[in-house]
Amino acid sequence: MPTAIPADSVGLVSPKVQRFSEPLALACGRSLTDYELVYETYGELNEARSNAVLICHALSGHHHAAGYHSMEDRKPGWWDSCIGPGKAIDTLKFCVVSLNNLGGCNGSTGPSSLNPATGVPYGADFPVMTVEDWVNSQARLADVLGIQQWAAVVGGSLGGMQALQWTISYPDRVRHCLAIASAPKLSAQNIAFNEVARQAILTDPEFHGGHFQEQGVIPKRGLMLARMVGHITYLSDDAMGEKFGRGLKSEKLNYDFHSVEFQVESYLRYQGEEFSGRFDANTYLLMTKALDYFDPAAVHDGDLARTLASAKADFCVMSFTTDWRFSPARSREIVDALIAARKNVNYLEIDAPQGHDAFLMPIPRYLQAFSSYMNRIAV
Repeated sequence: MPTAIPADSVGLVSPKVQRFSEPLALACGRSLTDYELVYETYGELNEARSNAVLICHALSGHHHAAGYHSMEDRKPGWWDSCIGPGKAIDTLKFCVVSLNNLGGCNGSTGPSSLNPATGVPYGADFPVMTVEDWVNSQARLADVLGIQQWAAVVGGSLGGMQALQWTISYPDRVRHCLAIASAPKLSAQNIAFNEVARQAILTDPEFHGGHFQEQGVIPKRGLMLARMVGHITYLSDDAMGEKFGRGLKSEKLNYDFHSVEFQVESYLRYQGEEFSGRFDANTYLLMTKALDYFDPAAVHDGDLARTLASAKADFCVMSFTTDWRFSPARSREIVDALIAARKNVNYLEIDAPQGHDAFLMPIPRYLQAFSSYMNRIAV
């Protein structure tokens, strides 16, 4: 916990809740009524309402992107290194909005919320979500906040996909799009990793067809395995080697299948244990499916340049050399399509050993480039 709030922090913040009663039509053919979005804001909206920045979160992210909820917090929001006074997304200049997507498990309506039709948690009955659905719900939140156009929509990984979708779905409402460590669609390998994670959850005896809350249990083992598989893909081989190598947890080998012998085993089990205690299994299924389904160019026979032709935003695309989950080649696909569509685009490939998770880390070259681009945005 902080002994004092750092000077470059947004400080103590409180989540806000916005309820919507107008049905939201979804790509799956269903609709949601009476849903809530939880969000936080940092900085002040200017008189012209022209300085708003939307932060879109990745798979396990949420609305708490910066600052602290209390002085007892062990650590700040998930993107605190980039959001705050004088930081890349400067809250002395911008009003930042960060929300928890529909289907999430951090306050917005999702599988763990009560289904008004039954009075019990939705569980597996919660509709499957897509990136486009999230963007449509975010647009409604922007309407409520009186924000007709975002100065920028920013996101990493799955968040970058949402930022791209904004420029396609609402071209007049985005001036700048920053897509970091992202991709125009998942590769077969990435879909395969997601399917292994989902099967770990779906085959857990405590899953109960997605209605485990009614049974008073959670599919802990399945969720732990899903997180362990996912976490491996977020780190590079170099990062794991430097952090763990073949280091042993104890002084000797036990020659069995149950002991935690290597440090990397201990790390993965800890990550899985911690994650299973705070994340909803149905939400994990929904988020990975949204990743799998994202393919905006599909409506134009795979031609991403045609898909982006109507976009009016300027773009900043960043990738990391050791990110093999969303490799630089995938970011360059976006850049090539934007160039073909005659859009203004800046691209930076950052040499960083941390893998996909690099977009969350305070890497000097990354923060410098991020700040430089944001400083160019007129409000």
